[in-house]
Amino acid sequence: MENTEFRPEKWVLDKSHSEIHFRVRHMMISWVGGYFQDFEGDFFIPDSGFESLRADLRIRVDSINTGNENRDEHLRNIDFFDSGRFPEITFQSTGFEYNPNGAAKLIGVLCIHGNERTVELTLNDFGLGKDPWGNERACFSISANLNRRDFGISWNTSLETGGVLIGEEVKIRAELQLIKKKKDE
Repeated sequence: MENTEFRPEKWVLDKSHSEIHFRVRHMMISWVGGYFQDFEGDFFIPDSGFESLRADLRIRVDSINTGNENRDEHLRNIDFFDSGRFPEITFQSTGFEYNPNGAAKLIGVLCIHGNERTVELTLNDFGLGKDPWGNERACFSISANLNRRDFGISWNTSLETGGVLIGEEVKIRAELQLIKKKKDE
C-alpha cells in the first residue's frame, strides 16, 4: 500500500541573501526606514509547489538598524518594542491562497510586542532554481502594511503644526531566499 501522508520538504532561510525592511511616516511628511539584521526561518514546501507552503519566521528585535544608534535604542526600549520583555517577532503561517492572476497570500499569526494578530502577507516574484553547487533554492518577496497600534506599539508625540511625529502604518518588505535541506541533513 502506498503511503500518501503529506511529507513536505524542509527549506531554511539563507540569511546572506535575504532582507527584512520596514518604513514608517516621520512628521507626516517623509518616510524613515530600517531593517532587521538577525532572523531565521524554517519553511516546508511540498514537491507539488507553494500551495501548501508553511512558514515559521523569527526576528531578533535587538537587531533593528535604522542607521541611527539613538533611534535604534529608543525603538528597543519600553516606548516601542520593549526588547527586554519581547526579544522576538514571530510569524507562523496558517494558510496559503494562490492566485493565478496576481499575488498570492500567506496567512498566519504575527506576534509583535506580545500581541498576536492574524495577518495576510502578499507574496510576489516566486522563483525556483539551482545554484552552482547543486542546491535547490526558492525565492519570493513578501509585503504587508501593518498598524503598529494593533500590536501595542503606540508611543507618539504631537507636533506644534498639527499631526504626530510617527505614523501608525508600517510598510513591511522582505526578500527571502530559501535553500532546500538535503535528505541527509
